Amino acid sequence: MTAEATLPTTSTAPTARQVWTRARGITLAAVLVLVAAVAMAAVRSTDRHGELDPRSADPYGSRAVAQLLTDRGVSTRVVTSLGAARNAAGADTTLLVAVPDLLTSSQQAQLHKATATAGGRTVLVAAGSSSVERLAPGVTADPATSGATTLAPDCTLPEARRAGSADTGGIRYTTTRPDADRCYPSARLATLLRIPEASGGGDTVVLGAPDILYNDRLDKQGNASLALQLLGSRPHLVWYLPSLSDASATTGGDRKDFLDLLPSGWLWATLQLFIAAVLAAFWRARRFGPLVPEKLPVAIRASETAEGRARLYRKADARDRAATALRSTTRIRLAPLVGIPVTQAHTPEALLPALAAHLTGDQQALHSLLFGPPPGDDTALIALTDQLDALEREVRRS
Repeated sequence: MTAEATLPTTSTAPTARQVWTRARGITLAAVLVLVAAVAMAAVRSTDRHGELDPRSADPYGSRAVAQLLTDRGVSTRVVTSLGAARNAAGADTTLLVAVPDLLTSSQQAQLHKATATAGGRTVLVAAGSSSVERLAPGVTADPATSGATTLAPDCTLPEARRAGSADTGGIRYTTTRPDADRCYPSARLATLLRIPEASGGGDTVVLGAPDILYNDRLDKQGNASLALQLLGSRPHLVWYLPSLSDASATTGGDRKDFLDLLPSGWLWATLQLFIAAVLAAFWRARRFGPLVPEKLPVAIRASETAEGRARLYRKADARDRAATALRSTTRIRLAPLVGIPVTQAHTPEALLPALAAHLTGDQQALHSLLFGPPPGDDTALIALTDQLDALEREVRRS
């Protein structure tokens, strides 16, 4: 008996074409979602470009109000660092903090310390719960925002009475300060507060929404009048645009990361999607209990079962698995014939010497036949099958 030639290994892994055919639907859907997300981000980025920036002429910029203030002799300067904002605080200066919530707690504490006794005016735009409590002690932000945008002043503050109705909705505030001016109420809670400082003659103005400062909203209602009066009470206006790259954000150890900047609604939505995905996974992977044997309604011949399995192997190009099954079955049948236990049928050191004692062939040829590499094509697989049958017949005759 001659040894079988070494043939290349056959893999059952799908081809690149099969992988693309199966995954193209998912890939196309992922690409469409990505393109839609990029498009939406680009649109939103364009709409909100330069928001509350006095140098921006975009709809959500504030160049119009800065220009009107300049025409009235008020100088406007933009700063992006906490140090510059603290140094600019003074009796002749109005300090506008565009996005107080971007400041860390340490930055908020330092800014309040610098402005509390400076004698100037500090304007906080849409300050949330954590920031307003540090920048304007005694003021609390209500969790529910105002549904209305255009509100009546309903207070004695001269600036508000002269401006009349304005777009001051948004965050609503309460305060324990009896000397505070509570203006533009929504459901009995103010959307504009003026808190006089205890010493120095300065004050703090808290705005619930930035609408009166936007370029595209300045000519609506009394927005322009209210904005000019609030920001033009001093000859100098310092417009503080907090920056995430400000080095002072790391000094207090509470630098805001990406998750801190996400709105809470997005975080809750992500958590709900995660829980839904876990529940769906449990539902799809639920166990049905142990298998229950059941008699088949008809008898199926063994040859049909073998033929069906062979078709599956052929469809999957699984010649290696077919060869493994043929060799394993042959070794199990040969072991009792040569006098070794079935448990050692798959051990070359035990099976091959026993076979060599009954046959004229050498152990190397037997090893290649019973433990060799898988066939490279269907012709080689058929040849392997014939050789295994011939080997078994020869052992039985001997």
